[in-house]
Amino acid sequence: MKNLPLLLIIFIFSTIHSKAQIPADTRQIIIGIAPTTNSSHATLSMFERNIGASGWTQKEAAWKGRLGRNGLAWGAGIHPRNMEGVRKKEGDGRSPAGIFRIGSESESSFAFGYATTIKKLPTLPYKVVTSRDLWVEDSDSPYYNRHILISHQPKTAWEKNAQMKQGDHAHSLKLFIAHNEGTSKKTATANAGSSIFFHIWRGGGTKPTAGCTTMPEEQLKNMISKIDPSKKPVYVLLTAADYKKFRAAWKLP
Repeated sequence: MKNLPLLLIIFIFSTIHSKAQIPADTRQIIIGIAPTTNSSHATLSMFERNIGASGWTQKEAAWKGRLGRNGLAWGAGIHPRNMEGVRKKEGDGRSPAGIFRIGSESESSFAFGYATTIKKLPTLPYKVVTSRDLWVEDSDSPYYNRHILISHQPKTAWEKNAQMKQGDHAHSLKLFIAHNEGTSKKTATANAGSSIFFHIWRGGGTKPTAGCTTMPEEQLKNMISKIDPSKKPVYVLLTAADYKKFRAAWKLP
């Protein structure tokens, strides 16, 4: 590319970045901003826009969250896959950066929890977690990064390893972030990272995560109560420098 005219290079890169803009039908967005690539801290905000509008309105006061213990790495979402920098991998302790749909409409994988009912909009799918609910983190499985419900209590080591967490308060309520999403029609990319959620933070926010985005319990409940699948919500997680870099091209708040 070094022999290409400078203006052509600028055009190519601006075209790549512009493809990552928020989808036109998205009217609800959670923004997460981390100070640096290696930070496990983030500031979160919620915004909405009206149909046909380009401007965003902040709906909630910003709140604090925790990220992966090793910071951020580019994930697999609806942003370009050729972003410069570290890529998210299974077990790397990093939260996926980029633009991601919240929930999976094709699989009805949105909110999960231990409570029989939660405060939510009627259109938000909610699944009560049982001992037969699995979330597959095995990269070699065709069910990688998918929720599956088995008809019996887990018996094999594989089933027990995939069992969604039981009796863990931090996971008593969570919302799926569609990073590297696997579905019944599409297999997730092997070893690119799995099981990414918003959930309750540990130790009152003193502990980082393995890759999820966590926050205070009451804040999570409040956020989930307002998530509206009809508004095609997305989660954008970036460093402060990348947010500044891509804000205009990606049409971020």
